[in-house]
Amino acid sequence: MTTPIQWFPGHIARARRQLQEQLKLVDLVFNVLDARIPQSSQHPDFAQLIGERERILVLNRADLVPVRALKAWEAALLHQYPAVVTTNAQSGAGIRELLKASQSAYQRVNERRRRRGMLPRAVRTAVIGFPNVGKSALINRLVGKRAVRSAAQPGVTRQLQWVRIAEEIELLDSPGILPIKFADQEAAIKLAICDDIGSLGYNIEQVAARAFDLLLPLIPERLEERYHFDPTPFTGEGWLAHQAQHRHHSLTQKAAEQLLQDFRRGHLGPVALEAPAPT
Repeated sequence: MTTPIQWFPGHIARARRQLQEQLKLVDLVFNVLDARIPQSSQHPDFAQLIGERERILVLNRADLVPVRALKAWEAALLHQYPAVVTTNAQSGAGIRELLKASQSAYQRVNERRRRRGMLPRAVRTAVIGFPNVGKSALINRLVGKRAVRSAAQPGVTRQLQWVRIAEEIELLDSPGILPIKFADQEAAIKLAICDDIGSLGYNIEQVAARAFDLLLPLIPERLEERYHFDPTPFTGEGWLAHQAQHRHHSLTQKAAEQLLQDFRRGHLGPVALEAPAPT
């Protein structure tokens, strides 16, 4: 029996209420998604939260996705957003392009202010996304220094803070926002596989078994190269049991941890777990 994934820490509930108040002051939103799972890392309440505000889509961790898949997502998402920028917040790739897109949004926001007889001002920008998709690391790259706490685990940012990155732009860093309940359990599993929700919310062996089932048709040769046996006869559960028996003293949890760690760190090569719907 599969245990449903649910994770909604207390600080997330408080941050969501605070974010809804701060969004009243916001002109522009950076919607940060995990490039490996753009669909599953899109918050189901995003449109309701931001209303008619300017938006820029950021596909972070772009280095972990094949170029062809990344280009397909960019093309698909440009139908919904005025700008789609691919980034790697750890290396700084794509930051210049994001700043350029922000400048264009700054001009649009202040042109509307001028038409209303208002003076131009810095554009207030909120950075929104699930935990651990790289929001704080992205802000630190934009600022050019360590302005906010950042770590490779969900739930590090626990309060809202404003950071000025230029005369024209102020950024609001916020804790990752989560739905109160994951109605889409397949999306929740993919978030867990990519380490975008806390490990207390899921069974690691179930998540790793599902990760194997998703990865097998995509990268069978890479799995065989990494683990030194043919993966094709196995389901996820069977593969974990085999791996545990031969490499982890029969500890299935250790086998699960290794698979997820290898995927998350890019040791299995670039992989896109989702593709845009055909048009």
